[in-house]
Order: sequence, then structure tokens, then C-alpha cells
Amino acid sequence: MKDTGDHVKQLLSEQQIREGVGRLADEIQAYYQGRPVTVVGVLTGSLVLLADLIRVLDMPLRVGVIQAHSYHGPVTTPGPLSINTDLLPDVTDCHVLLVDDIFDTGHTLHALTERFTALKPASLRSAVLLRKSGRGEVSLQPDFVGFEIPNEFVVGYGLDYHDQYRNLPHVAAIEPEDIAEADKAAGA
Repeated sequence: MKDTGDHVKQLLSEQQIREGVGRLADEIQAYYQGRPVTVVGVLTGSLVLLADLIRVLDMPLRVGVIQAHSYHGPVTTPGPLSINTDLLPDVTDCHVLLVDDIFDTGHTLHALTERFTALKPASLRSAVLLRKSGRGEVSLQPDFVGFEIPNEFVVGYGLDYHDQYRNLPHVAAIEPEDIAEADKAAGA
């Protein structure tokens, strides 16, 4: 598997993503109606989305980040969730919009929602670029969704596989046989 994207199939083009981010921004602005919002990106996968989204949001906002990850090493299934709030600004009595790259099983968003609720924000909403069809294991759903995608392991536009592919300007699926090949080559 090469970092050039040779072993991936494109699901969403750069143009489709740009249009999807624009739709997300329109929905978010309509919801908040000019109220100031603290936009919190979930590191590391949401960095590209966070940067693109805040540039098209025409509203008062401040930005923060939180680190949450459940993929450890070269795996395609989530493990235990780790959350680090060291970089998070005070969100008490603030309208908070959590921004994440993907809603897969929903466990990350569920855990983050619980953590943020304890911080007593004025309101808490969530936005994701992607929601995988048929994978949700929690009743909680994101408030704003850019795209529904099939149940495939995806990379690009901030999403990675073993710290590769985040820089792709599109979203692509890695074929299972290519994952197995890469794992074998890496000694995983």
C-alpha cells in the first residue's frame, strides 16, 4: 500500500467534500442564528474539516480542540477510548459544537458528549463529515452530518490508516486485501 492513494477507491471527491462542508456550515449557521459558538475539533482526524469549516462559518466563534482516539497502531477496529482535555478551553455556559471526522459506532461521540455535559455548556451539538451506514451502536446521533457512507474503512481528508493518507484531498476506502498486505509488510 503506497501513500499515493494507489490502493484506495475514491468515495467522495474534493469538490463533493467542499460542497458538503458548505452545506454543514449553512445548517450550523441556521441553527445558531448568530449566537457565539465554541467549535471544538476532535484531534486528529477532524483537523482538515475543522479548518475548512471555520473558514466558511460566518458567525462569532472561538476554536478549541480535544484529543480522543480509539484506534491504536495498525488496526481497523476501535479499541479503548482515550480522551485528553488538556487543550480544551473553558466551555461553561458556552454554546459548544463538537466537530469530528466520522461517526462509526458512535462510542466516541457518546463518551465526548458525557464528558462535555459535565462541563455545563449552555448547549452542546455535534457535527461530523461522515456517518457510516449500519454501524451505530448507541442511540445518540450527530446533529449535523455531511455525508452518509457505506460500511468501509475510509481514509483521506484527515482520516488515516496507521498515520498515512490524512493528506488526501478526497475520501477513499481501503480495500481489505490492501490492509492485510500493509499489515503483513509492517509486521503487524
